[in-house]
Amino acid sequence: MKEECLICKAPLEYLEKDELMECAICHKKENSKTRCIHGHYICNECHTAGMDSIIGLCLTETSRDPVTIIEKMMAMPFCHMHGPEHHVMVGAALLTAYKNAGGDIDLSSALTEMMNRGKSVPGGACGFWGACGAGISTGMFISIISGSTPLGQEPFALSHKMTAKSLGKIGEIGGPRCCKRDSYLSILSAIDFVKENFGVEMVKPEIICTHSSQNNQCIGKRCPFSKAHHH
Repeated sequence: MKEECLICKAPLEYLEKDELMECAICHKKENSKTRCIHGHYICNECHTAGMDSIIGLCLTETSRDPVTIIEKMMAMPFCHMHGPEHHVMVGAALLTAYKNAGGDIDLSSALTEMMNRGKSVPGGACGFWGACGAGISTGMFISIISGSTPLGQEPFALSHKMTAKSLGKIGEIGGPRCCKRDSYLSILSAIDFVKENFGVEMVKPEIICTHSSQNNQCIGKRCPFSKAHHH
């Protein structure tokens, strides 16, 4: 059995409506639709424990390639095959590459803001909200670099257009969820969007997935990053 439940590795199940559950790690009680088939529930905070380490990684990173940067995050101990950590990682990788490509931001404060915003998007948003957290993370990224607020004009518009572009790409491929695939699709969308709207050119690499063996729901050749498409 490949990784699913962090406690027993059993498959996850998604309920039709919220139930009160107790986190198997910290014992906090909260409503959720997600647990493993043996009843284990892990809260978002416990699932993303250790994620703060990405700020240190990003502040010492020199690459202009957000895919290279997020791959380093994906290799860190806190990161799982799927999970809400990707809702922070996508935006953090983009902020870092944007800064390194000449973008005018205070990276340290931008990463802290990204962490706070991204953490507020729960796991399962892709299926329950109709908006994947990796896609939303690109909108947060644009909002941060443009200084968007609910009263903004152009920044408000740009951040919505960015989220819509990412979600459109994710929707074209369809489900089931893969946090790696949706992160890559979102980042590639953002690289193009930033070049067009901000004149900052990050590196846009070719991506060949190395995570499929850990994904029980891998869609195989239907994934644009499948090794089957590359020779």
